[in-house]
Amino acid sequence: MIGRSRRSPSKAASPLSGRRPVRSAGLRLTPSRFLGTLAVQVFLLQVLVVLVLVASAAAALVLQGRYDAENSARQRSMAAAEVFAHAPGTALALQSPDPTKLLQTPTMQAQAGAGVDFISILNTKGIRLTDTQPKLIGTKAVDVRRAVAGESFTEVFHGEPSDAVRAVVPVTDASRRVVGVVSAGIQIETLGHLVNQQVPMVLGSAALALALATGGTALVSRRLRRQTHGLGPTAMTRMYEHHDAVLHAVREGVLIIGADGRLLLANDEARKLLNLPNDADQRHVTELGLSPELTQLLVAGDIASDKVCPAGNRLLAVNIRRTTPYRDAPGLVASFRDTTELRALSGRADVARGRLTLLYEAGVRIGTTLDVRRTAGELAEVTVPRMADVVTVELLEAVLQGEEPTGAVHRMRRTVLHGAYAPHPLQPVGDLIQFVVADTPMVAALRGGTAVLVPDLQNARDWQAQDPEGARQVLASGIHSLITVPLRARGVVLGMVNFWRGAGTPAFEEEDIAVAEELGARAAVAIDNARRYSREHTMAVTLQRSLLPRDLPEQDALEVAFRYLPAQSGVGGDWFDVIPLPGFRVALVVGDVVGHGLHAAVTMGRLRTAVLNFSSLDLPPEELLGRLDEMVMRLDSQADGADREGSQVTGATCLYAIYDPVGGRCTFSRAGHLAPAVVDPAGRVTFPDLPLSPPLGVGGHPFEAGELDLPEGSRLVLFTDGLVQDRKRDIDEGLTLLGAAVAHPDQTAEETCQALTETLLPQHPSDDVALLVARTRLLDPSRVALWDVPFDVSAVSRIRTEVSRRLRDWALEEESFANELILSELLTNAIRYGAPPVRVRILLGRRTLVCEVSDGSNTSPRMRRAATTDEGGRGLFLVSQFAAGWGTRYVANGKVIWAEQSLGGAPALDVAALTDQLPE
Repeated sequence: MIGRSRRSPSKAASPLSGRRPVRSAGLRLTPSRFLGTLAVQVFLLQVLVVLVLVASAAAALVLQGRYDAENSARQRSMAAAEVFAHAPGTALALQSPDPTKLLQTPTMQAQAGAGVDFISILNTKGIRLTDTQPKLIGTKAVDVRRAVAGESFTEVFHGEPSDAVRAVVPVTDASRRVVGVVSAGIQIETLGHLVNQQVPMVLGSAALALALATGGTALVSRRLRRQTHGLGPTAMTRMYEHHDAVLHAVREGVLIIGADGRLLLANDEARKLLNLPNDADQRHVTELGLSPELTQLLVAGDIASDKVCPAGNRLLAVNIRRTTPYRDAPGLVASFRDTTELRALSGRADVARGRLTLLYEAGVRIGTTLDVRRTAGELAEVTVPRMADVVTVELLEAVLQGEEPTGAVHRMRRTVLHGAYAPHPLQPVGDLIQFVVADTPMVAALRGGTAVLVPDLQNARDWQAQDPEGARQVLASGIHSLITVPLRARGVVLGMVNFWRGAGTPAFEEEDIAVAEELGARAAVAIDNARRYSREHTMAVTLQRSLLPRDLPEQDALEVAFRYLPAQSGVGGDWFDVIPLPGFRVALVVGDVVGHGLHAAVTMGRLRTAVLNFSSLDLPPEELLGRLDEMVMRLDSQADGADREGSQVTGATCLYAIYDPVGGRCTFSRAGHLAPAVVDPAGRVTFPDLPLSPPLGVGGHPFEAGELDLPEGSRLVLFTDGLVQDRKRDIDEGLTLLGAAVAHPDQTAEETCQALTETLLPQHPSDDVALLVARTRLLDPSRVALWDVPFDVSAVSRIRTEVSRRLRDWALEEESFANELILSELLTNAIRYGAPPVRVRILLGRRTLVCEVSDGSNTSPRMRRAATTDEGGRGLFLVSQFAAGWGTRYVANGKVIWAEQSLGGAPALDVAALTDQLPE
């Protein structure tokens, strides 16, 4: 039997033994290998195909039977309906008073004789007049409007009373008027019964066909299995022909080399690629005339994948595999593919990709800063060595200075010289480059506004004529090719960039011009932006510097040092000031305007000017800040009225302090500003808790003052927030670093500034910084004299005598006369027009002598010009003539009138100014 193992009973395995492989057609096969044979797979595939065909045929037969049954039902239904509709008397019966009585019996008879399941007669409204099921008489049928309209039709009807194939025919009278409708049909259930009667026959035929096909397939598969056990001469010939055709038709060279290194087979493509001799077969690979590299690769016999080897003027991709896993005899199979053209295309693609990458990196790296020289240097750094070996950039002097470029483009300053090797024979950075020869590549580029290519500088006679010795040195260094590109932005020449190639690098090509022009265009825009920024930045910095104090004023109370560092992003609104006040007092000011730019700088200048003006009134710190706050509010209201988009000043901070060297007391008032750091002589650092008021411009809040007594040698560190706060650290960390930097005894003010800038500030701060360090001094008590004066004019002479005696003790006899006159006038006015208590204080400094008279009145004396006939009114005028300066300041319980004399000689008295000029 087919499929049964051929084993004798004597060799049957016992039940206890393991499974033995199945023997089929003389082969010993395990079940898994048996199922994997070609014959079995073909058998299973054929069985599957037969099953599909048989199933399809059976389904087709069933569907065809159902289709035929439905068509037969349509025909029978239409015939029955038409016969009954056209029967004589049907139309007359429908027009009679009782059609049901006349037509019910004929309807039953016609249904039985026509072989249909039902016949119904309906009036023109669709009401059943007769029906084979009497219970339906009087009910309404659906979807008969077409028949009422005069059309006969058949359809498959789904609905009540049952699904059926029906025909509907109109009944007409002699005048062709529709008087009724006849409907006849066969139920779907009846059709299914008819089809079901045919199914057993169809399935039986399908089963028989399946059995026959399976048997035939099994026989064919068995024979195929036997025939493929050993290949016959025909199959071997056909297989060889196929393999030989494929071997010689492919566009890839193939060599088969035996274990002894001799050539066994070479296809046509291999003979052409390797240029093998006609008698190459059975020759050793070393005798085939191959390149040493390829010969070594074949002799070694190592596995290789796409190894590129030269073969004459070709580049071959070599693949080598051993034949040992596929056949018993060892050997090699080598394939060769010509990649010469592919390599050339790949090389060009790599060059294009490199250029695109270069342009992309240029867009990212050029213009990272707003510095003209740095931007020019970035252009050179991007292109060396990827495009050129040496790059030089020349810019106009006006561009380097941030000015608008002029039309004189034949004189430029070398700004960048960057190369892949050194030394460079080209002119160094800083040299003046002049283009004097009319036809040099540089002049041609400037004249045409486009890049100029010089592939070989050896032949560029005009370029060599401009500087023969320099050209000789350049050529001797190996530089041989040039592209020169003018740097143009907004239609104006800014400079020029030259790309040079040296020894070992191919000359520039036409394709390089577009890349050079694109690089020049991008660099020109970045340089122009940097130039315009430099110009605006220079203007802003100049303005800001002009608004800040250039030199510190001379004074005896403090040793002062300062630092101001503008932000990297531009100028800001930080400022400081040192203002000498009467009585050797000094005012220290530090402020910060929110924002950067010209507006912040101008606002800072306005605030500093206001502080200077208010300080001339010798106001207390809290009162001065109050007036400054009112001024800021007025400025903001004016900005709102003039320009709704204008920036406001609100948010500016200020710290104002007055130090008195007589007692070492310092009075502070601050508007939203950081508290200063106080360093005592021992190096201990504190941040005193001084009263804090809102920033300037907020309004509605009074300003308060705080006082500190500072020993001599103490240091006051006043600063803006840019010193201690930035994006990388918070303000608490900054204050901690500040305290550590200044906590050193005997540190001078200048050393303190240096330590703070080195410790806390980066190279390019993100915010501007104002720093003011003041080391305190005390006025020697021996240089201070104080008298309480009785409120009596007669005491003036006594006090004047005592003051003169003290001046003689200080060796100031020359200043005694002027001082007596000043003191007499001030003291007499205080007693005559003021209120007790009255005091006189004399202060001696290194350069000045100060006389102060205080009383309890708030009225201030006013100087006027006395007429010739006036008996008085010249006292204060005399004081102004003999004193270097005088004025009034108000204190808590009265006022102080002071006069300051310069030591070293009294001023000449203008006698004519004491009286009016008499008319002639």
